[in-house]
Amino acid sequence: MLERLNPAGVHEPPGYSHITISPAGRLAHLAGQCPLDVSGTVVAPGDYAGQTDQVVANCLAVLTAAGAAPSDVVRSVIYVVGAESAVLAGVWNRLMASELAPAFTTASTLLGVTVLGFAGQLVEVDLTAALPD
Repeated sequence: MLERLNPAGVHEPPGYSHITISPAGRLAHLAGQCPLDVSGTVVAPGDYAGQTDQVVANCLAVLTAAGAAPSDVVRSVIYVVGAESAVLAGVWNRLMASELAPAFTTASTLLGVTVLGFAGQLVEVDLTAALPD
């Protein structure tokens, strides 16, 4: 069972937790999931929403393959190409409305970056999950 904490003396986070404590056990460190389809092609060029949806689908697939669920995620890092708060918030809100949303209630970081690994890529999500016994 994951323990989520938001200690006094720091701001109230918008959906995530400042601290996530997982019981001793195995961790799955997932590679950053990109908006690529099964052929390796970047989907939805220029469309943050479409790329976010593909990233969600890919995250769900790799979590399942690892024997984990979104609720088993202990740490997430979300990378978004852009410097505008509205763009970052739009991706965050889409993630929080998706089937993957429980993954972002633990320790989570959202970053605006200038470029990601694939031409045209706008979004990437990196997850760590505590595997259930």
